[in-house]
Amino acid sequence: MNYVDRLGQNTYTNCIQGVKTVAVSGHIRPDGDCVGACLGLSAWLLDRYPELTVDVYLDPIPEEFLFLKHADKIRQENEDDVVYDLCIALDCSDPDRLNRASRIFEEAARTVCIDHHITNQGFGDRSVVCPESSSTCELLYYLFEDGRLFGSGEFSYDCAQALYLGIVHDTGVFKHNNTTLETMTAAGKLMGFGLNTEKIINDTFFRKTYLQNQLLGKALTESILMLDGRMIFSALYQKDFRLLGASEKDTDGIIDQLRVTEGIHVALFLYETREGDFKVSLRSDEAVDVSQIAAEFGGGGHVRAAGCTMTGNMHDIVTNIATRAEMQLIDYQQARDLYPEPTQDI
Repeated sequence: MNYVDRLGQNTYTNCIQGVKTVAVSGHIRPDGDCVGACLGLSAWLLDRYPELTVDVYLDPIPEEFLFLKHADKIRQENEDDVVYDLCIALDCSDPDRLNRASRIFEEAARTVCIDHHITNQGFGDRSVVCPESSSTCELLYYLFEDGRLFGSGEFSYDCAQALYLGIVHDTGVFKHNNTTLETMTAAGKLMGFGLNTEKIINDTFFRKTYLQNQLLGKALTESILMLDGRMIFSALYQKDFRLLGASEKDTDGIIDQLRVTEGIHVALFLYETREGDFKVSLRSDEAVDVSQIAAEFGGGGHVRAAGCTMTGNMHDIVTNIATRAEMQLIDYQQARDLYPEPTQDI
């Protein structure tokens, strides 16, 4: 595993030495990898160091993740204004995306960032970034296995379950091209702890509520093709949520369904969080690097999956993103024309 230390610090010194209080946090609107990483690390630390105080700070998490160990102890606010000995940011490419935990991170005596997003340039006292990892949970698995950063020991069932869930979600149940031999090796070893993998996958990834299906249907029905059928986008507004009695959490899975439309290279889904503010999600194939597009607008993510938040008129937002996607599509087509794929005789 090729760990990239973006700040040039000693990656492998045990960061728990001399620490009594630890805060763990991840990005706003936490997904499966973020939740799995935070709760997996919490379980690992408490197994190794029962004398530690370990607090996890996240925005409210989806209900389907509440079965994970320590999920019921997640905090949204530092009500006692505790200054922690150590704060660890997970699955977060920028400290601003820690949201309400940003101040906790800034005030902590020591800080560590662990992430796999290619747009992460490193922050905190120590920063371990591995873009080759499918997920932060996969990266944590190998860091735990190595033992030098967080101490050595055996994986517990609770830690293994959280890490497996995160890997499942960031690989799309192992179908995205970020799934590697190392990914499958880690997932396979985690399965060896007796996890109910079928239940984890069905209950947290595939199962949708009636409201989620209604929103998905609306988004698909009202989707629009652009760039000669190479790009698709759909948008939902606050009025749509009010009409159906739904919330932002019910949008899960819409972008991935848009992405699998035949002939599509880029999928764009945006929903209004409040008037004029939009959460933007992007997915692509090998023709477009959506992390570059998201980064231009203050976001980040992966080459094939990225996002950001934008303010303004929905039409202008879509046009700005489509313009950048089109430029990459033109470059991609020119490269294919110049260097066509070799044909093979059958």
